[in-house]
Amino acid sequence: MATEHISNQTIEEAQQEIIDEFAFLTDWMDKYEMIIQMGKELPAIDEKYKVPENLIKGCQSQVWLHADFKEGKLIFTADSDALITKGLVALVVSVLSGHTPKEIIASDLHFVDDIGLKSHLSPTRSNGLLSMLKQIKHYAIAFNTLQH
Repeated sequence: MATEHISNQTIEEAQQEIIDEFAFLTDWMDKYEMIIQMGKELPAIDEKYKVPENLIKGCQSQVWLHADFKEGKLIFTADSDALITKGLVALVVSVLSGHTPKEIIASDLHFVDDIGLKSHLSPTRSNGLLSMLKQIKHYAIAFNTLQH
């Protein structure tokens, strides 16, 4: 069962932390290694959420993303069958999980560009990353609508 992640950081602070961590790495192989390590540390998604409805469309590899709504905040759990993709979803989840739908909707997600990911990912991985971010925003919009 995944551990719940309620963040004490703002989305901006979480992004800055990732930017700072990647700033120390100058070699892209080291950056990929860090992304893979983040994927390995991603809490396991409950097998019951590995269903077609939770698959992100637009990803070449399989990526499952599940959202729980607890105490006004969205808690994301995710998994992928590819190591780098699992690391990418771990990055996204680490920034956005544990925040309110409004915070997620209003967020300016610049960390992907700031760490140089966009220019170093293959087009299919880049599209997959955008699909992950888009799906999280869709969840936020849906849960925000339910609150009103």
